[in-house]
Amino acid sequence: MADLLFEIKDYVATITLNRPESMNAFSEEMIISWIKALEAVRDSDEIRALIVKGNGKCFCAGGDVKAMAAGKGFYESSEDIASTALARKNSLWKKVQRVPLLLEEIDKPVIAQVHGFAFGAGLDMALMCDIRIAAESTKFSESYIKVGIVPGDGAAYFLPKLVGIDQALDMLWTARVITAAEAKEKGLVTFVVPDGDLEHFTQEYVKKLVQGPQTAIQMIKRAVYQSQTMSLRSSLDYISSNMGLVTELPDYKEGVQAVLEKRKAEFN
Repeated sequence: MADLLFEIKDYVATITLNRPESMNAFSEEMIISWIKALEAVRDSDEIRALIVKGNGKCFCAGGDVKAMAAGKGFYESSEDIASTALARKNSLWKKVQRVPLLLEEIDKPVIAQVHGFAFGAGLDMALMCDIRIAAESTKFSESYIKVGIVPGDGAAYFLPKLVGIDQALDMLWTARVITAAEAKEKGLVTFVVPDGDLEHFTQEYVKKLVQGPQTAIQMIKRAVYQSQTMSLRSSLDYISSNMGLVTELPDYKEGVQAVLEKRKAEFN
């Protein structure tokens, strides 16, 4: 059975982490398949949104500690050479770190559907998504410190942007487990829903995005992320260019007409 499942239906791509017996901890096969799936999402005009979720009892446990103990984890070199510091760095760079870099290139909505628990790199993979929808019983932890390593998968970048520097350091230094309610309060997740409603809520949320004006949705995502490193003047200049473009499109004309006619817009 494949360690990662990838399917496309009704303009929505779904990546399912599929190692339930190992709590969906990363394997080399999983990461390679993940990279290929993200490239497909990035490049396909038939995909309008992406959902990332886990099979079984949890979202993702992150790195496989058993594999790490055997010298086969993503913090070791999987190449047929001595495991040196440089080899371990390159193993991370060429594999698991490709995931956040590819996600940065995707201008379509990416939704994490989280349940059970998301620990370590598993939590970081959710942080890389645009929206995080969590079941109310979910537990979260930045657990790297428990095995004496640093967050090599992006937590030092993504976590402070969501919860602030002090809260990020607290989570990374202590590896304490927080509930979904605490995660929502900190700004770590976007929505918390009853466990039994998680799948339905996520599907309905994504359906609204898929039915919206796609060029405007993609431009909004680009503008929000790029504006994080722009001055106000640069951001306004960038968005004014986008406004000039979208008002030339059929979606704009349909949206305005729908508002005037007091009906739901039908975007292409």
